[in-house]
Amino acid sequence: MILITSDLKLADAIHSNYLLIPVVTRFGVRLGFGDKTVKAVCAEHGVDVEFFTTILNVFSHESYFPQERLLRFDVMQLVGYLEKTHCYYRTVLIPMLDKNMEAFVESAAKPSEPEVLLLKNFFAQYKNELKAHLKREEAVTFPYITELVKKENTQQLHEKYSMKIFESEHENVDEKLYDLKNILIKYLQGDYDEGVRNTLIFNIFRLEKDLKDHTRIENKILTPIVKKMERTLFGSNA
Repeated sequence: MILITSDLKLADAIHSNYLLIPVVTRFGVRLGFGDKTVKAVCAEHGVDVEFFTTILNVFSHESYFPQERLLRFDVMQLVGYLEKTHCYYRTVLIPMLDKNMEAFVESAAKPSEPEVLLLKNFFAQYKNELKAHLKREEAVTFPYITELVKKENTQQLHEKYSMKIFESEHENVDEKLYDLKNILIKYLQGDYDEGVRNTLIFNIFRLEKDLKDHTRIENKILTPIVKKMERTLFGSNA
């Protein structure tokens, strides 16, 4: 996959990695931008081109993670991106996997077999855990960061919450997806529609990849930026 620069045509970036489509839309950029460059599209939509290209490259290349540059970005810009990512999980990927799972179960010769029910229950449990994880960040972590930026009621907030608490609670929500894939790839036997099974597995891979990048940005960028803010506001022991 190519390295994305501001002078590259955005269409060429997407041709190099079609999984960038949902990432691009998180910035409010809709498809249909013709042969415009990344820089031109960002200017049209009021998007920070450096932040845009950095996020796209982080998503496209696992070895690409310019931590120093990412740490310079405005924290609310980062929170906005993470919130839109949550929205994408909740409104697109999770409902899509629900439909995929339902179609797979319906394709089974014996939908009530124990192994099918086990798979359904495992997925339902994971889905609930993921939704709870997203809700916790949206209800507590992101508002906390917003108030730190505003510098309003910060001491009272900090007495109840901090990024140390965030780190202690923060789970890698992609780990159970590996187990779910293994059940489907290695262990689940029987008479199933292989096309439906493959679609389900492919979309689990999509969610897993997105979640890994999401978690990496939260752990390696969001947390250090906010902890630095806390030290500035509350001292070195914050």
